[in-house]
Amino acid sequence: MNARSRWGRRVLAPLAAVALLAQPLVASGNEALLAENLLSHNKPVTVSSVEDETTGGALAVDGDIATRWASAEGLDPQWIAVDLGGPATVSRVKLVWEAAHASDYQIQVSPDGKAWQDAKKVTGGDGGTDEITGLAASARYVRVLGTKRATVYGYSLFELEVHGTRTGGGDVEPPSAPAGVRSPSSTSDSIDLAWDPARDNVGVTGYEILRNGNVIGTSATTSFTDTGLVSATAFTYTVRARDAAGNVSAQSTAVQAGTKPGGSPNGTVIVVSGDIASPDLPDNHRNTAKLVEGIKPQHVLTVGDNQYHDGTIAEYRAHYDKSWGKFKAITKPTPGNHEWRDNLNGYKQYFGSIATPQGKPYYSYDIGDFHFVALDTDPIVDGASSKAEQLAWLKRDLAANTKSCVVGYWHHPRFNSGKYGDDKLMAPVWDEFVKARADLVFSGHDHHYERLKPLNSQGKVDEANGVRSAVVGIGGDNLYTQIKKREGVEAAFAKHGVMKLVLSGKTYSWEIVGVGGTLLDKAGPYTCR
Repeated sequence: MNARSRWGRRVLAPLAAVALLAQPLVASGNEALLAENLLSHNKPVTVSSVEDETTGGALAVDGDIATRWASAEGLDPQWIAVDLGGPATVSRVKLVWEAAHASDYQIQVSPDGKAWQDAKKVTGGDGGTDEITGLAASARYVRVLGTKRATVYGYSLFELEVHGTRTGGGDVEPPSAPAGVRSPSSTSDSIDLAWDPARDNVGVTGYEILRNGNVIGTSATTSFTDTGLVSATAFTYTVRARDAAGNVSAQSTAVQAGTKPGGSPNGTVIVVSGDIASPDLPDNHRNTAKLVEGIKPQHVLTVGDNQYHDGTIAEYRAHYDKSWGKFKAITKPTPGNHEWRDNLNGYKQYFGSIATPQGKPYYSYDIGDFHFVALDTDPIVDGASSKAEQLAWLKRDLAANTKSCVVGYWHHPRFNSGKYGDDKLMAPVWDEFVKARADLVFSGHDHHYERLKPLNSQGKVDEANGVRSAVVGIGGDNLYTQIKKREGVEAAFAKHGVMKLVLSGKTYSWEIVGVGGTLLDKAGPYTCR
């Protein structure tokens, strides 16, 4: 079994966990001298099956790591094949697996899409990113044939990339890589890009723009505006050229460009998210941790289930610590039901006094004009004997508060459009925040994002007396798509990311930052009551 690097990338060479089978003809001479080219991007794809209409085969060759192909569940074998559009010498294949990956699979090639020949066979695959090199196989069609699933689900690929050189007649020469990529201007949610024209033996027909390695748009000219971005965030851009024959250039030299700050440039920046580190889905919480790095907050608030499956110290050290652990010194956490599987032992040992700054797993603190209350809600929904003690503490804390703005955060949402729905057991907590005329509440537990208008104790919209809230269970564990919008919902979706909350005086606003730095939702500014 190949060792995986710290970034989850494996290079599969002929002598390591890969059986090299009968191989097609090897290119030689001038063909081998041509620069390697990405051959599969946006080419026609056929598949054995799809999970649903949102996971079609074309999504595996679109250059977007946020989209994927998924086969039907529980069936072997399954396959995905791409038509390169003409004969080529295939040098390497890159596969970026979703959690539902193949344990055993074959890379197959064909001149006509009918007669397939094995190029390489992989056994004992462990998911993540597989980069299979040294192929030198002549083919027009390339197929990934999954023969053994690693999970009870199907097979799912974020990306299938086929690299090599075009052969045969016609135009097989790719354009030159665009030069001089630059950013002339930007706003708080957009970045303008420009570059020098690429050269081609026939003619360049367009350009593909990549943000942080993912294709995010095309342009027929030498300029592009990237929109819908998070404020005060840096991104890395490259550009590649395409000609009429489908040849794609190498990527340009990368350039960094950033959006301008939104709202008050002197505000306090806080990241909020929950349901974070799963041993089964390591790439997800690594990706959301990268978002936190880019945001550079002063504080990180977690809304429970920081570590799956049991919240033990061994799990925390093996997973959460490798991604979100770098923010531990600025984290103000709350526990979830999964931490309680270990009676909070792992949670308390990992976070130390950060988890119990006032001697209990619930506490409060002030930031500027804001009073924050962090609760431990699993004993409340379970009816534990400590429930009464925590509620009594909450009443005293809210009564003693002198700050203008009040924010609460915990694991179990009182009002929720997701899988678990409204939780009546959380009513005593919610009612105390309504009485205190609190401004805002965050929670997790349901693995989606949801923004709600101010709701009163009956769950009715009440702009004057209700409490505004959001569910932010999108930190890395598997997402729940069962969303049936209840009264008061302003936005809801199931996508991984984090909340970027900005406090400025007695106002607050937030952006939901998706993987790759895209702006998924925006709220505020709101003024405290």
